[in-house]
Amino acid sequence: MGDRLLPTVLTALLVVVVFALIGLGWRNRLKRQQTVAGLPEVPAGLGEPLLAVAGTYVATTSAGDWLDRIAVHALGIRTTATVEVHPAAVLIRRSGAPDLYIDAQSLTEVRLESGMAGKFVEKDGLVVLGWTLGETPVDTGFRTRAAAEKTPLLHSLENLVPPHGTTTESTQA
Repeated sequence: MGDRLLPTVLTALLVVVVFALIGLGWRNRLKRQQTVAGLPEVPAGLGEPLLAVAGTYVATTSAGDWLDRIAVHALGIRTTATVEVHPAAVLIRRSGAPDLYIDAQSLTEVRLESGMAGKFVEKDGLVVLGWTLGETPVDTGFRTRAAAEKTPLLHSLENLVPPHGTTTESTQA
């Protein structure tokens, strides 16, 4: 038993140190992102969605930096979700996290990507919404549960993007 005690204790200590460093990094990210605006309130009487698609909310990142997760407001946490497209907004109903309401005027682009923030899939497997959260430009990724639902979702979202926004096919390899 003595031969195994030291390696076991060292391994346990190493695991504790790694988790402590991960926690410290996440806490520092939260501090750094304190200036990011709060989530918009979901308006009462939003009505029935034009389209609702189930899938996975991947994350929200800084626009153009697919590795820089936004940690505040639980935006960096992957969860199951349903995207609802309404006539003037998008509502992402996230399981275990606050709903994410995106007014159409906040949208800047809709595009397909192969990955972001630790989730990589086939070419053009993620629907990414570019939008502004307060003054912060961000990208939000969503993966549809059924591949056949991706195209109708993309087209519905494209119709919401104001004329100043753009829609592009995968810009990331």
